[in-house]
Amino acid sequence: MNLEEYFKRIGFHGSFEKPDLATLKLIHKQHTMSVPFENLNIHCGERIVLDLEVIFEKIVRNDRGGWCMENNFLFGWVLREMGYETFTCGSRVFSSVLNDFQTIESHLIHIVTIMGKRYLADVSFGVSSQIWEPLELVSGKDQPQPPGVFCLKEKGDFWVLEKTARKPEVLNPAFAKSNLVNKKDVHLIYGFELVPRDIDTFFEANNSLQTNPDSLFTNKSICSLQTPTGFRVLVGWTYSEVTFKPEKGVDIFNMRDITDDEIEPILQQKFNIKLLNRLQPANKKASYTL
Repeated sequence: MNLEEYFKRIGFHGSFEKPDLATLKLIHKQHTMSVPFENLNIHCGERIVLDLEVIFEKIVRNDRGGWCMENNFLFGWVLREMGYETFTCGSRVFSSVLNDFQTIESHLIHIVTIMGKRYLADVSFGVSSQIWEPLELVSGKDQPQPPGVFCLKEKGDFWVLEKTARKPEVLNPAFAKSNLVNKKDVHLIYGFELVPRDIDTFFEANNSLQTNPDSLFTNKSICSLQTPTGFRVLVGWTYSEVTFKPEKGVDIFNMRDITDDEIEPILQQKFNIKLLNRLQPANKKASYTL
């Protein structure tokens, strides 16, 4: 494993000798634009393994994506190799079904300290909740980015990430009432404590999320990638391209269902993914919004 291979994978051609904020912002954004958030292994009969060399081979050398524990595990290695002061945290994703944060820390994130200031780095949440650049760890500060206005709020020892969204404008009338479209103005994303975690902390969650029949990820096949104007995502057989229009206060949703024969071409053309085993798309009933 080496940084040069990773930089080539994300299209980063700048200097990496100085671990400053500008470089962190750039590689963070490049990762989200180059490496999909996806759980396709589960629906190809393959395991997701939290082994850094396996993840490097998968994402960097085989042009695949991964879910948060893969992408952010890899990104943490990159940060440390580049000389950043950083540690890993576990976060609890907000569940609209429970109307509360989940009990397990299933989402891996990083806290990076630069010039005495701390930043949240997270390259793998996906769709409209994906931050493009690190967020300064300051409570109550609105931090606008193309996906919306993010805000971190400190509640005792617990930090909460929330986002104020724009109005969705759905072009295809057939999807006007789709459960995939998030219609809330403000939504909670996840919460976390500033407690360092080792990777083995996530082994149980990594196993449960890909085996539990009630897990979102066993019920839906998901592949999403940020683009310079928004993001694209394939959920089961539903392919969507979303364009951010902050100047108009809306996000444009162009959604359509595709056939089994279109799955492979869409993955190759839109996400640069070529699978070794055949994907069995899934879009069973489970709470998930774009």
